[in-house]
Amino acid sequence: MLALALFFAVAFTLASVERSQAERIQGSGSTFAFPVISAWTKSFLEFRAAGSDFVFGDIGVDYEPIGSLGGVMRLAQPEVDFAASDAPLPPEELAKLDLAQFPIVIGGLAVVVNLEGVEPGRLKLGGDVLAQIYLGKVTSWNDPAVVAVNPDLSLPDLPIAVVHRGDGSGSTLTWTRYLSAASAEWRERVGADTLVEWPKGTAAEGTAGMIAAVKQTAGAIGYMEFGQVGRAGLVYAQVGNRSGNFIAPGAENFAATAAKAAWDPERDFYLELTEVDAADAYPLTAATFVMMHKSERSVARTRRTLFFLSHALERGGEEAAGLGYVPLPEPLVRKVKDYWHSTLPGGAGL
Repeated sequence: MLALALFFAVAFTLASVERSQAERIQGSGSTFAFPVISAWTKSFLEFRAAGSDFVFGDIGVDYEPIGSLGGVMRLAQPEVDFAASDAPLPPEELAKLDLAQFPIVIGGLAVVVNLEGVEPGRLKLGGDVLAQIYLGKVTSWNDPAVVAVNPDLSLPDLPIAVVHRGDGSGSTLTWTRYLSAASAEWRERVGADTLVEWPKGTAAEGTAGMIAAVKQTAGAIGYMEFGQVGRAGLVYAQVGNRSGNFIAPGAENFAATAAKAAWDPERDFYLELTEVDAADAYPLTAATFVMMHKSERSVARTRRTLFFLSHALERGGEEAAGLGYVPLPEPLVRKVKDYWHSTLPGGAGL
């Protein structure tokens, strides 16, 4: 993945890892998870201020939403304690980088459109049609391929304005995996990754850029974290899954999809939720993963970071749900904490 192993080695050669124990925890990465991580940071400070924290009383958390790929690369810098990524790395890649990886929250992408008169959840779009749109072959909203699955809608003779992420994004990986599964042409021409060569469209930087681009352009289509769709005043579509059913994004469907996944700590929880095959699966369900160094660079800092993440897992469920995400189910939380104990220095007892 972009020669990450070499990147990490060079970064550590150039920088010292000595840090003050009073410094703040530093994280970076996913814009998808930025709203919930921000909420957890605030509640963590309130938790400490209430006198619940007697061991790590001087710590706070700073998080920079620079995209999943940027977060993983930033983890090479010694001042960064964790990366949040919607693009999990396979165990082989993690081993090269000496990283641990585990899920922290579940959510999903939504297909968003700017179509006057279309209500949220009314428009239906299958993966094959979406691939043709992003390949530049379906170019109008009243194209027969779109009309065929939306006979009850009066779709305009309006050009489709494709918007995609321009930065390295876990959302893009989820999106392009979905398109690759639905379209052999997409799979062969473009493929799936955090960064791809887009056949057409306007590049947007981060989730904020996606929101702005779609809102400003009549006929636009894009993809973004579902929890922010309502707050942004955008319209979402139902999307087709592998069973041929059209499913709307939402916490209940995200949870149902994630419940059918095989979360394996022996493989550092690596999986692709887009591959869950069930009648009610929402095919753009995604998880945000945290990545941390396994080496004992600073046991104290590792433990402090895990203390914050433990707060998120144990006390942050209500905040996650309120923002449109799905907290990890209790059995998965136990798996994650057992993984900390066996994998990370200082991970026991949290």
